[in-house]
Amino acid sequence: MKIAILTCNQLPELTPQDQPLILELAKHSILAIPVIWDNPNVNWSDFDYLVFRNTWDYFEKEVQFNTWLTKIEKLGIKTLNSIAIIKENKHKFYLREMEQQGVQILPTIFINKTSNLSLKTLIPSTWKKAVIKPAFSAGSYQTEVFDITDSEIISLQYKVIAAEKELLLQEFIPEILSLGETSFIFFNKKFSHAVNKKPVEGDFRIQVQFGGKYTLVEPNSNLITQAQKIVNRFADDLLYARVDGIIIDNQLHLMEVECIEPDLYLNLSDGATERFTQAIINSIQP
Repeated sequence: MKIAILTCNQLPELTPQDQPLILELAKHSILAIPVIWDNPNVNWSDFDYLVFRNTWDYFEKEVQFNTWLTKIEKLGIKTLNSIAIIKENKHKFYLREMEQQGVQILPTIFINKTSNLSLKTLIPSTWKKAVIKPAFSAGSYQTEVFDITDSEIISLQYKVIAAEKELLLQEFIPEILSLGETSFIFFNKKFSHAVNKKPVEGDFRIQVQFGGKYTLVEPNSNLITQAQKIVNRFADDLLYARVDGIIIDNQLHLMEVECIEPDLYLNLSDGATERFTQAIINSIQP
């Protein structure tokens, strides 16, 4: 069995957290090779499976990524997660459907492409601050938090982006600064572990590259059940999923469900690498 662990130019050998997967899979006679997803010299038919992991530049190469997905789909190469899941998950308007299904998401306005962006007319009067970002984005890419009094300035700032991309406009929840964001990690739709991420003082971004602090946590059974219900809404199999949200009064407010290339924090939870390896094995066995 030969599989490609998909990555990007910036991480040709995978992240340090994901590198141990290669040795773990080798113990099961599975040859796993890091492969840059947009390398034009790769013969994808050489692989039995492709596993999405560190494709961390896909949102900066939207057209190329969509074209590549179509190519892999036409070749009939199996991927984890599936191409269908990737296509659904890469555009965050899936949150609108989840909200319609009864999932508690952050207050969000979904903005279609427009050449006449006017945030002032869209933002509810009860909001004090808001967050704006493209629907096809990750890692706080082209994301801004702003006071609603600055809505006209931000409208001008995002005018070109709005004409090219759909946007999400969300109410800024101040609890993100004190309570942080909690990620629930699932392998094959089974809960594995959870991590809380808090931003550095003076920032709203929780990613480690912006100084965010990550801590392994043990959520109660009620919170795990809430996250599990969200994962169970996916009809297809899921090698992995990361449910991100803010917990307020024991209620999970969904921010997003990551099914493409999320950090799974394998280094923070004992046995997580082994559990993920077993999940891969279970997914590729006939």
